[in-house]
Amino acid sequence: MKDYIEKRAVELAQYIIENNATVRKTAKIFNISKSTVHKDVHERLSKINPALYKEAQAVLEQNKAERHIRGGMATKEKYLQGKKHM
Repeated sequence: MKDYIEKRAVELAQYIIENNATVRKTAKIFNISKSTVHKDVHERLSKINPALYKEAQAVLEQNKAERHIRGGMATKEKYLQGKKHM
């Protein structure tokens, strides 16, 4: 694996852990696709740095468990914004 890919995978994981970030938010910040974030963190990082991989996985699993709540809040906010303009 190329050095820059390994470095990117570590940087992505560190960002996710430090900011409790989602895959989508991380992809936007680093200007890469969600697929790349997922592949780097889920597949490549486990071979590069298993300890960091476990930490990042814990954050991503928590985000995954909470995503339905964030979606509901976004829908509620969208609905409330629409009511103000009527």
